[in-house]
Amino acid sequence: MSVLARPYAGPLSAAVRAVIPCLWRGNYFSSGKEPAENSVTPMLRHLMYKIKSTGPITVAEYMKEVLTNPVKGYYMYRDMLGEKGDFITSPEISQIFGELLGIWFISEWIATGKSSTFQLVELGPGRGTLTGDILRVFSQLGSVLKNCDISIHLVEVSQKLSEIQALRLTEEKVPLEQNAGSPVFMKGVTKSGIPISWYRYLQDVPKGYSFYLAHEFFDVLPVHKFQKTPQGWREIFIDIDPQVSDKLRFVLAPCSTPAEVFIQPGEMRDHVEVCPDAGVIIQELSQRIAGTGGAALIADYGHDGTKTDTFRGFCDHKLHDVLTAPGKADLTADVDFSFLRRMAQGKVASLGPIKQQIFLKNMGIDVRLKVLLDNSDEASMRQRLLLGYDMLMNPKKMGERFNFFALLPHERLHGGRHQVNARQSKPSPSPVAGFGELTWR
Repeated sequence: MSVLARPYAGPLSAAVRAVIPCLWRGNYFSSGKEPAENSVTPMLRHLMYKIKSTGPITVAEYMKEVLTNPVKGYYMYRDMLGEKGDFITSPEISQIFGELLGIWFISEWIATGKSSTFQLVELGPGRGTLTGDILRVFSQLGSVLKNCDISIHLVEVSQKLSEIQALRLTEEKVPLEQNAGSPVFMKGVTKSGIPISWYRYLQDVPKGYSFYLAHEFFDVLPVHKFQKTPQGWREIFIDIDPQVSDKLRFVLAPCSTPAEVFIQPGEMRDHVEVCPDAGVIIQELSQRIAGTGGAALIADYGHDGTKTDTFRGFCDHKLHDVLTAPGKADLTADVDFSFLRRMAQGKVASLGPIKQQIFLKNMGIDVRLKVLLDNSDEASMRQRLLLGYDMLMNPKKMGERFNFFALLPHERLHGGRHQVNARQSKPSPSPVAGFGELTWR
C-alpha cells in the first residue's frame, strides 16, 4: 500500500494561493472537538507551517505529505500492518488468497502462449506476504514453469517495509546488493533462487513481458476532492481553523483549480474524488502491456463511478478522523474503477470490477480450503482457515468490499496468432480466470 507515482505537478492558480477559501460545511471528517494534546503531531506542525507559508493545501497534497513525506510520512519508517498495526490485509488473513493469485498469473501465462520469460511486478508489496505466497505456488508448480525465466520486481517507497520484505523473501546466504542512489535500490535472490529487485517508481522497472499486481495500492494514492456548488465545481482544500489553534478544517476554493480537468463532462454526482497519480500509473501499465504483453491485476476497495465521499482514516483497526493527529493514521479513498478504465484510453482491454467473493470462488477457493482442511490435524489451524475464509468471502466483511479489476492485451480477449491451429478458422481465446471459472488447457 505504498505510493509509487512521481508527484502530480499541476500548480495551483495564483488566485487560490492568494485568497483563503470560504468554509466548506461538510460531513463527518472533522470531529469539531478541541484537539487532544497527543494529536499535535510533528506532521501537524509541519503542515501548519506549510499552510501558513503558502496557503491552504489540496487534499491530494495533504495525503501525499501525511503518507510519504520522506522525514515524517506514515508509511516511511513503520510497520503498520497486522494485528499490532492499524489495518490488516487479505494476504495476512489467509495463505489461500495469495495462492489463488499465483494460480491466476500461471493461468494467464499459459493462456497467452507460455512465454520463455516473465517479470512479476508488485506495486506496494506490504510485508511481502503476497509475493511470498505466490512464489510458493510457483515452486509447487515448478514442472509447469521449468522452462520459464522468472524475475520478481517490487515497487516500494518505504525503507522499513522494503527491509521487512527482504527478510521474508530473500535467501540469507546471498547478501543483498544495496545502492540508495540507484533506481534499483536493492537486489537479491529469493529463497527459491529467483532474482528479486526493488524500485521506488514503476517507470524504473525494466520493460518486458510482465504481470503486474496491485493489492490495496491504488486506494492510498492522493485524491483531489470536489464539491458541486451553484457556481460550478469547487475543489476542497485544507486550512488551519481560525477558531481553534492546532486544528485543521476543510474549505472550498473560491474559483476553479487545475485538477478540475479530471472531472468527467456531465458528471451527475455532487461530490467527486479524482486521482491523477492513478491515471499516470494506469497509462504506464497500459502502454507496457500493449507493447510487450502480460497483464495487470488490481484488487482494492472501490466502485465503478458511483460513490462520492470516501476519504477516511484508519488507526488501530478503527475509523479515524482524517484531520486529527496526521501521521499517526492511514489515509485512504475508494478506487474509482471507471476512472481507471478511462485512463487506459483503449490501449488495452479491461475486465471488472467484480466482487472479491465472486473472483475467489471462480478461482476455486472452496476446493483449496477443503484440501487444506483435509490435510490439517490441528484444530486451531482448521479454525484459522475457516475464520480466514469467512473474512475473505463474507459479503458483510471483505467479500463485497473489495473488487478485482484486470488490464489485458486486446488480443487476449479476441484471440491471437498463437491460439490458431490448422483446424481453426478463428481464434478461440480461453476465459480469463477469476472473471470466469478457472479452466486449464
